[in-house]
Amino acid sequence: MTQDLAEFAREKGVRYFMISFTDLFGGQRAKLVPAQAIGDMQKDGAGFAGFATWLDMTPAFPDMLAVPDPASVVQLPWKPEVAWVAANCMMEGEEVAQAPRNVLRRQIAAAAEAGLHVKSGIEAEYFLLTPAGDAISDPYDTAEKPCYDQQAVMRRYDVVREICDHMLDLGWGPYQTDHEDANGQFEMNWAFDDALVTADRHSFFKFMVKSVAEAHGLRATFMPKPIEGLTGNGCHVHVSAWDAPGADAGRNVFDGTGPGPAGELGLSADGAHFLGGIMRHAPAMAAITNPVVNSYKRINAPVTHSGATWAPNTVTWSGNNRTHMVRVPGPGRFELRLADGAANPYLLQAAIIAAGLSGLKDEADPGPRLDIDMYADGHTVTEAPRLPLNLLDALRAFEADGAFSGAMGEAFTAAYLKLKNREWHSFVSHFSRWEKENALDI
Repeated sequence: MTQDLAEFAREKGVRYFMISFTDLFGGQRAKLVPAQAIGDMQKDGAGFAGFATWLDMTPAFPDMLAVPDPASVVQLPWKPEVAWVAANCMMEGEEVAQAPRNVLRRQIAAAAEAGLHVKSGIEAEYFLLTPAGDAISDPYDTAEKPCYDQQAVMRRYDVVREICDHMLDLGWGPYQTDHEDANGQFEMNWAFDDALVTADRHSFFKFMVKSVAEAHGLRATFMPKPIEGLTGNGCHVHVSAWDAPGADAGRNVFDGTGPGPAGELGLSADGAHFLGGIMRHAPAMAAITNPVVNSYKRINAPVTHSGATWAPNTVTWSGNNRTHMVRVPGPGRFELRLADGAANPYLLQAAIIAAGLSGLKDEADPGPRLDIDMYADGHTVTEAPRLPLNLLDALRAFEADGAFSGAMGEAFTAAYLKLKNREWHSFVSHFSRWEKENALDI
């Protein structure tokens, strides 16, 4: 039964709704709508000029209507008179094919046709910085190995406790918070769910963390590598597929003893083939999972102050070994460690499903399992592909991988490549201090 948003407002005391969509660059866009007007908005959508956001449109395009999905509605725990609701973008009665939430919904539908319901959980890392964003907010957070530092996490207790309380109130099932491997860095985990639910919560989580941090006079960032020399912000995704939708429904079809080394770790044949698709398309996926120039400062980083980058640079998989791009920590699931904090919540999930379905279709082999320490012995691996060195290489890999880009959708691929190549050209035309320091006296 569809939730009536006007009734939701009356029951919860909501005065305003934020009708929100996410553009191609991960920017969250919204209109604030009074509860008295939400009935019409639920039916027809809120009007936006798509060109004014990061979508491939011109000012001549007609109104883009963001139609709220009532299943996603969230009452803001820190401002209960406001509710946030994710929207599906429409134009002249048709879905906007390039809009990220629509891209994900198409992948979910494709998986459902194959009898699969992909479920995922994410590990979202972020830094708490000064308001200007130029330094870690905690001047005492200076340990060489700060991961799990209990004094440091307690100095930011008020912030992380408030965020965790909000997730508890929302019923997300948060189960741990910790200080991560970089000074000033934190991670929060909550229960896995269907891919669309996880994407909506991921989107809201970023909004919530930034809002709570600002209320405490701080600045939260999910930037992949905000501070040179420190571990970057990853966004690890735990992936499984089930035969029924819902967090607690169905049978995990990845759980089993399939053939080969993946089966030895508790992955079924379907799980191994899905993983095979991830491995085959990883260089192209990087354009989406690692979508900004700064992303490649993380996955191609030198050793950090803590002694490890905790990020991959080679397309390899392993058992319970965090030095590889994919880790299989136990039966029935795997952890993709490629993505970073800049990943668009919807495109991240869509890319995983598209690559995995491609692998299932072709019965892709994930390749050999490597159990070495990639940070110490990665140089001995000569057969595995390297991940892209920069955003341009990733975009070229995405364009060249017709099976993957085609699965993501022609309209989306064309729009994404156009705008992201423009972003790359803007970067390379920028004159940096490094250039003068290294070339002024040549």
